[in-house]
Amino acid sequence: MITSMIEAQIPQAQEVAVTDDTLQVELSDGRAISVPLAWYPRLVHATRQERDNWEFIGKGQGIRWPDLDEDLSVEGLIAGRPSGESQRSFKRWLETKARGP
Repeated sequence: MITSMIEAQIPQAQEVAVTDDTLQVELSDGRAISVPLAWYPRLVHATRQERDNWEFIGKGQGIRWPDLDEDLSVEGLIAGRPSGESQRSFKRWLETKARGP
């Protein structure tokens, strides 16, 4: 029996835009992904300034919002995976955010 392996190449993120409703990511292979912002509660509860303060991590393999302690992978976006954060963790984060710096 002959077995072949197909190695999937995950494209890199090249541009990011966050609107009131969506997270949009342009990829190095020409695709653009748009997912509901509701999938990522920390982004939903962020200020415009916090949403706009993002950086690429892993040479475009992911996106990080340092003010929100939120990291998303391109692989997860392509797979359609929403946030895996527990309600308990998110509630704790919201309480900390409400208290301020």
